[in-house]
Amino acid sequence: MQYRTSQRTIVGYLCLAFSIISWGCTFISTKILLQAFNPIEILFIRFFAAYLGLWLLAPRPLKLDTLDGKPSRIRQELYFAGAGFFAVTLYQFLENIALTYSQASNVSLIASTAPVFTAIAIKLCLKNSPQAKPLTLRFILGFLCAMAGIALISFSGATELHLNPIGDFLAFVGAVVWAGYSVLIVKVNDLNLPALESTRRMFFYALITLVPAALISGIETDIAVNVQRFSNPVYIGHFLFLGIGASALTYSAWALAGKYLGIVKTSLFIYVIPVITVIAAAVFLNERFTLMSALGTLLTILGLFVSG
Repeated sequence: MQYRTSQRTIVGYLCLAFSIISWGCTFISTKILLQAFNPIEILFIRFFAAYLGLWLLAPRPLKLDTLDGKPSRIRQELYFAGAGFFAVTLYQFLENIALTYSQASNVSLIASTAPVFTAIAIKLCLKNSPQAKPLTLRFILGFLCAMAGIALISFSGATELHLNPIGDFLAFVGAVVWAGYSVLIVKVNDLNLPALESTRRMFFYALITLVPAALISGIETDIAVNVQRFSNPVYIGHFLFLGIGASALTYSAWALAGKYLGIVKTSLFIYVIPVITVIAAAVFLNERFTLMSALGTLLTILGLFVSG
């Protein structure tokens, strides 16, 4: 379907809204699933479900071509493989591990710094791209403001300063990793291929790279334990949400939003995710939102606004 410029903008913002709402709730679902599953199990099951779901939604093979000056097929496959590795194998794995050490609201808030690193990565790796933005003084000040917010968010105790260095650091690394995915998704978008099929190809490579991690980390093989876990409707519901809603559809919507609005502008909307996560965490996980967390939230969001 061909869209006019105004229609593309509307579709882009609708895709953005769907993405940030879905991703804002993934921290809650993952936190609940961690009660019975280890991080690599959650990750593998989530994206395996997403891969199967995308075949049901778009049962057509992805056809690559090298016309109109497009890169070779090998290079195109490398774009998909790299995007899958950064977005799933690295980013999601780091996020899941971080949730075992830190609060869902902490992880979400720290992950919201990804737009800063995305802008830097686009500038450094795609210098000739119209999406590359200059690193201005305003951008640097916004970055420093966001980092100050992260420092406050890390101290999340209600009555005393409580630091979660491992979880918060892993969430921070994940934000940097997301920037690598953003560079590669620009390359994928430039191929002008169908969004659902492109996302499915990306998940295919992600699953391949997840297999070694799954073998090393260990997957539960006790039949009785698995029957108990997978017969729980709560766990099944969260896996369906993570796999179909927050992966198959959301990654496709995010790529489309990046194509229509620009990946740097799209990434700036990640600042909304912590707001959704904090509300959801307070409602479903009874996590406390302290004054220090509130100040950190304001500084982080302010930094992202200034950077934009």
